[in-house]
Amino acid sequence: MYRVECDVAVIGGGPAGLSAAVAAKKEGSGEVLVIERDESIGGILQQCIHPGFGLTYFKEELTGPEYAARFAREAAERGVEFLLNSMVLEIRKEEGEILCVNREHGLTTVHAASIILAMGCRERTRANIMIPGSRPAGVYTAGAAQRLVNRQNQMVGKRVVILGSGDIGMIMARRMILEGAEVLAVIELMDYLAGLTRNKVQCLDDFGIPLYLSHTITKIDGYQRVEGVHFAQVGADKKPIKETERYLECDTLLLSVGLIPENELTRKADIEISPVTNGPKVNQYMQTSAENIFACGNVVHVNDLADNVSVESRRAGAYAARYAMGCLARETKRVENMPGGNVRYLCPQSVSAADEDETVSLYFRVLHPDEKVTIRAKSGDKILASRKAARVNPGEMEHIEIHTKDIEENEVTVEVVKEG
Repeated sequence: MYRVECDVAVIGGGPAGLSAAVAAKKEGSGEVLVIERDESIGGILQQCIHPGFGLTYFKEELTGPEYAARFAREAAERGVEFLLNSMVLEIRKEEGEILCVNREHGLTTVHAASIILAMGCRERTRANIMIPGSRPAGVYTAGAAQRLVNRQNQMVGKRVVILGSGDIGMIMARRMILEGAEVLAVIELMDYLAGLTRNKVQCLDDFGIPLYLSHTITKIDGYQRVEGVHFAQVGADKKPIKETERYLECDTLLLSVGLIPENELTRKADIEISPVTNGPKVNQYMQTSAENIFACGNVVHVNDLADNVSVESRRAGAYAARYAMGCLARETKRVENMPGGNVRYLCPQSVSAADEDETVSLYFRVLHPDEKVTIRAKSGDKILASRKAARVNPGEMEHIEIHTKDIEENEVTVEVVKEG
């Protein structure tokens, strides 16, 4: 069996893994190895040829491949090693080992002082949402269609309907128009946008693509190929209202109905999982319930921006390196972070308070849209931080910063409160 020794091993060579690897090297780690199942690094960004990346992290607008290349170049310059074409089969947390199969070396064991999970996420499929109808060709997830069009130069259809207003779906609506297809509608079950407002403006409004909120597809028609879809308005119970049903003749249906963190390896390693995010629970160091395993990016919780992924992953890489070098701060008190009013979840889920004061950013998504609100973090009756926001939306990540020295109780609550 082929065996590799390193200080920090990163599973996943996408934006999260690359950012973490670079940060680990900057922190002074010795050998840093990135394990990637694809034949090249960059992850999902390789097919995201549209601009909009790097606006907050690099202060300039880049395409997905350009954004990934920045980190890939720095990783190579700092001596990060890569094990490509390698599928991880198992993480042995007690031994600090990763078992994978590699095209060149066969069964391979990687031993590391610390491990970083950066496997990203996958799309929900038609099977996950159970749309009635036959099973014709022409039904794709938005990400699969994006890969076919952008990387393999394969057009997926001419008359397109998109279910779900997630960011990939809206971006593919624009892409299909630019490739000469007709996009008939974007249909969203909820009464609010699932993705970023800027993508609605740039990808739907600018191209005159109709958006139907509070609607869903009730049936797919077609035998060999999609011939059309039935869609209807939904009530407060999210069930279709039969008398509102309409029909759209189309040959393609793209699904943009949510993302699922890739956590089969995490569960198999018996690492504690959040029932809300379906990702591992972490502290502010991005450290999981297994002290030698850290996690970052969409494997923890689905982010709205790659720039946010990079910030979070940079933190995971730095602290994983410190752990490997034996200099991670020792916990003096564990504080649980709890979602309050109009907060769906918090990440990190806990704070490991140490002797020295730290600034901790708590990231979250709201449950429903609102305007003119106050975002507040509290420890008992004490307000740790507060700020106003003109609007909040479930499709966009929010955050608030707290100082660990201010925490007096064993719990911190974040709430979003309507002003007045």
